[in-house]
Amino acid sequence: MSERRTDRLFLRRWRESDFGPWAAMNADPEVRKYLGDLLTREQSDSVVSQFQSEFDQRGYGWWAVELLATGEFIGFAGLDQVDDGMPFTGVEIGWRLARSAWGHGYATEAALASLTFGFETLELPEILAVTTATNLRSQAVMRRIGMTWDPGDDFDDPTVPEGPLRRNVLYRIARDART
Repeated sequence: MSERRTDRLFLRRWRESDFGPWAAMNADPEVRKYLGDLLTREQSDSVVSQFQSEFDQRGYGWWAVELLATGEFIGFAGLDQVDDGMPFTGVEIGWRLARSAWGHGYATEAALASLTFGFETLELPEILAVTTATNLRSQAVMRRIGMTWDPGDDFDDPTVPEGPLRRNVLYRIARDART
């Protein structure tokens, strides 16, 4: 089983005890600000089931993230295949944390561990990151982990209705950029 530990975090497979805090995150308007509608408990549970299934199939995916010091679940991070229908293909990195975990550097720490896994274990040549054009906090994490942005790669997400969440930015990092 692939798990990752950092100085402060444990990136691991999901547990039943994560479902409640995960549902609370998905019911928080601030956490969902750049993601769309709030999710019900049933929808949140279904998302985790999908995460688990994809991880089982591929051997990687979205890890649950917990604080090593307390064992508290604080969100997720990891790697996933780019969704079909996007104007690009590959593997993307992502993260989502509970509001109480914001501003502590946890997203950067989890993202760096995910990049290392992607490049060293999966031997990916490149990893992508996508977020809405207005999500400046996630874009700052992307820059901190060494990713670069080309405005020519910006796109309208075909799965999102017209509105402020439709315009997206694409960041990239190549394996050889980290050596």
